Amino acid sequence: MTVELNLNGRTALVTGASSGLGRHFAQVLARAGAKVIVAARRTQSLESLCGEITAADGQASALQLDVTDSASVSRLFSDIGLMGGFDILINNAGVTTTRSVLDLSEQEWDQVVDTNLKGNFLVAQGAARLMKTQGRGGTIINIASILGLRVAGYVAPYTASKAGVVQLTKAMALELARYGIRVNALCPGYIETNLNQEFFASEVGQALVKRIPQRRLGRPEDLDGPLLLLCSDAGSYITGASLAVDGGHLVSTL
Repeated sequence: MTVELNLNGRTALVTGASSGLGRHFAQVLARAGAKVIVAARRTQSLESLCGEITAADGQASALQLDVTDSASVSRLFSDIGLMGGFDILINNAGVTTTRSVLDLSEQEWDQVVDTNLKGNFLVAQGAARLMKTQGRGGTIINIASILGLRVAGYVAPYTASKAGVVQLTKAMALELARYGIRVNALCPGYIETNLNQEFFASEVGQALVKRIPQRRLGRPEDLDGPLLLLCSDAGSYITGASLAVDGGHLVSTL
């Protein structure tokens, strides 16, 4: 039997879709045949994304979402239920800060952890509840990071929150398997974007790249295959996994 990486007839929700990897993921899923619902706090950017997807013969709609606000999350899934439900969640919204633990404020800690871990939980919980009610299973992909599996300096709340996402993924996978809901974590390594190009062109950035066994940064498209594997029937027996896509960074020597 041949299993294809297509998502025809399915609906996918992507959070944090107004920019960066979330925006990229939405476009990938649309090209694979999914009807895409994009959600973020900044709806203006979402509308332009929907326009791009529609212009490429895809289907997309936008909803506003603050992942740290349980009322906002509840409204989102109520609206999605009225739209006919969905099959796939890409739980992508996240933030970070760069500061020594000696100087980190409580407010900075809360902002990162509330968004990356609490927000991840609230959205995954809402998704799972709707998927269970629908009775047709589904798949949840939490976007973690290799920094949830290995540490780096000056990003303590980020690494702690992403480690929490990895463990949350395993816990939810265990509990939700009986409902036909698969839960996995995608753990990107260092991916080159417009926001970090200047840093990685610097001497410090280049030194970091040299520590990656493949000696290069990842590109957003390097995540496409792993994403589609976890979303599609090709990954139907994968749940509770944390898939690192990092050019071998996690296995590099200390």
